[in-house]
Amino acid sequence: MKLNKEHWKKQDYQEFLLFLEEHADLTYKQFHSSLVPDLKKFYGCRVPFLKQIGKEISKGNYQDFLKLNQKKMYEEKFVYGIVVGSIKVPFKERLDYIREFIPIIDNWAICDSFCANLKDFKKNREEGFLFIQELVRKKDTYSLRTALVLLLDYYISDTYLPLIFEITDQLKSEEYYVNMAIAWLLSTCYIKYPKETLHYFNHHQLEDWTYQKTIQKICDSTRVSQEEKVALRKQKSSFLSS
Repeated sequence: MKLNKEHWKKQDYQEFLLFLEEHADLTYKQFHSSLVPDLKKFYGCRVPFLKQIGKEISKGNYQDFLKLNQKKMYEEKFVYGIVVGSIKVPFKERLDYIREFIPIIDNWAICDSFCANLKDFKKNREEGFLFIQELVRKKDTYSLRTALVLLLDYYISDTYLPLIFEITDQLKSEEYYVNMAIAWLLSTCYIKYPKETLHYFNHHQLEDWTYQKTIQKICDSTRVSQEEKVALRKQKSSFLSS
């Protein structure tokens, strides 16, 4: 199917949905559904295939495609996100597209793949960080998870590490996918900046569950020595009992 179209009409979009359905992989559908328990309508298309589709669509009249996108199937939402990350637009304009897309996100897999494709945050860190702060203030699950995964993907550095710790201390949520994102972010901070992150752990304001998950994820890493893991577990026990 030609994807980099000059124009998208309703009939073209219906053909696109049939194209997705034809490329469904039932074995992958069963596997991926087990990883994303809140997954609803899903053909079963593999991620590399969806990424390729999104990048091809972004070379044509992506505006028509985004307007026609029904956002019902998992694949529709996934491709929408890839298009938003792939189009050649100024960073400020991309942020507007991101704002429009976040309310569409309804599972961690779309959220994380979407963030991983927003490569121009690397070149626009200051403006991007202001946007992340905007997301943190919104408090809904996928605004918060998007903010945290963007920090994970593009901001773990000498400059932004203290700001990451400020955000994780201030961010309070009862949502599983938010707190797991905090644990993932902080465990990666430890792997890259063990001394600074260990110092943060000595006075953090994390919820107990999130702190325990953070230490668990660090200890699951093969990039952390056994000695460090023993020390972290002792520190965790001491902190939780105090």
